[in-house]
Amino acid sequence: MIHLTTVAAEVAAEEAMQAVEVAGAVQEGINIFELAMKGGWIMIVLAALSIWGIYIFFERLAVLRKAMKRNPLLLDRIHDNIVDGDMKSAINYCEKVNTPMSRILAKGVKDYKLDTASIRQALDNNAGLEIATLEKGLPILSTIAAVAPMLGFLGTVTGMVQAFWQMANAGNNIDVSLLSGGIYEAMVTTVGGLIVGIIAIFAYNYLVILVDKIQNLMEADIISFIEIVTESKEAPCKKTAQADNTDYIQVQ
Repeated sequence: MIHLTTVAAEVAAEEAMQAVEVAGAVQEGINIFELAMKGGWIMIVLAALSIWGIYIFFERLAVLRKAMKRNPLLLDRIHDNIVDGDMKSAINYCEKVNTPMSRILAKGVKDYKLDTASIRQALDNNAGLEIATLEKGLPILSTIAAVAPMLGFLGTVTGMVQAFWQMANAGNNIDVSLLSGGIYEAMVTTVGGLIVGIIAIFAYNYLVILVDKIQNLMEADIISFIEIVTESKEAPCKKTAQADNTDYIQVQ
């Protein structure tokens, strides 16, 4: 009886050791870094694309957030200078602020003597140039989002071809582990490509949303500037008309 108990204890201990070894093997098998390394050169390309995309995202994010900050005194200062006829001070203030919106309005102040339609066209043209500058790098981020999954699928296909080529060369000595190992290594590139692509597309869309918000803010400030110009040009005409009317009444 004692002998049977001892045997049972030894069997239980051996099973426990085997369970520990299996758990360790599973833990080792799901090591992300090791899996990534098994993806081959495709994973190196995907890593480079991910680093490039991260750099573009945070660099553009800083630029766009800075561009979204509005100077509440900009339009008021321009209005006062235009009313006083001091165009030079208005231009100098815009250049001092040095934001996308101030650079656009500086062009409008320089073209103050033109008709309203021409001023509006000049403002729109400069706004388009500023938006194009803000969108710098976004096409690259969009390309990364599209190319990364395709590279992942390419790595999977080449990995599968290699796995079946090894099976063909193995002849009758085909090992299941040979096929399964080649397949899971090939699938790693698909996972990596999808992860990079998904993150890149979310980053791209977020930056596009910020650019659209900046464009809306620019449009609002351009409309306000046009109103300032129109009001300032109409004011002398009203004063002249009032003066003429007063002279006419006095003569009567």
